[in-house]
Amino acid sequence: MRLNEVVFTDAKPVEGYATDGFRVGGEVVRGHVLCHPGGVLKWQGYDDVAPLIALKDTVDVLFLGTGAEIAHPPKATRDALTEAGVGFESMATATACRTYNVLLSEGRRIAMAALCVE
Repeated sequence: MRLNEVVFTDAKPVEGYATDGFRVGGEVVRGHVLCHPGGVLKWQGYDDVAPLIALKDTVDVLFLGTGAEIAHPPKATRDALTEAGVGFESMATATACRTYNVLLSEGRRIAMAALCVE
């Protein structure tokens, strides 16, 4: 079996998640998180759509981590993202973290906004 070391570009991979935050690129972020090509920041949740809409021209898809279980984001959030032209996929936070890391390792233009796992 041949093993290849995964090298991430400027974006930082998610290394862990918990009930109170995330570890991204060696740094701990308390609370919900937004990871994108320009960096990592604390995210305020579904009502905080402005930073998600700002990613419109920098990413091809946004993963929405919905917590411990897959759930639909609120209609207002879905409508705001759709109207702005931001492509998004909703999935449980654990799945969003794994998917984000895999596509990040492939050099894809992606972002992830994830709720803590309660």
